[in-house]
Amino acid sequence: MARDYDPVQGKWYEDLEENEVFKVLSVDPDQELVEVQYENGDIEEIDLDTWHELDLELSQEPEGWASDDEEEEEEDEEDDEDEDDWDEDDDDWDDDEDEDLDDDDDDYNDRDDA
Repeated sequence: MARDYDPVQGKWYEDLEENEVFKVLSVDPDQELVEVQYENGDIEEIDLDTWHELDLELSQEPEGWASDDEEEEEEDEEDDEDEDDWDEDDDDWDDDEDEDLDDDDDDYNDRDDA
């Protein structure tokens, strides 16, 4: 017996016949299309007539699922960490320059003593 759920953006469904879990990314009532993304990342458009023929069950977000937003946030955090590393390297570079100047001053002072 088919269950008739209306597609809701952001909700997870399981296609009981195909044993596939997917998330509704968008619903376009004007073109009668539903854009879905499967667990493996594949994206597909389904027309509303086909949608209503599917044997669907409401589902939970699969474990280990990372949405695009979460992935972007993780990338941003990684970029921030890279910038922090750059700042630390930059500080070390300044310290090395100061040490070089100190060495030059010592050489200059040694020449005055001679």
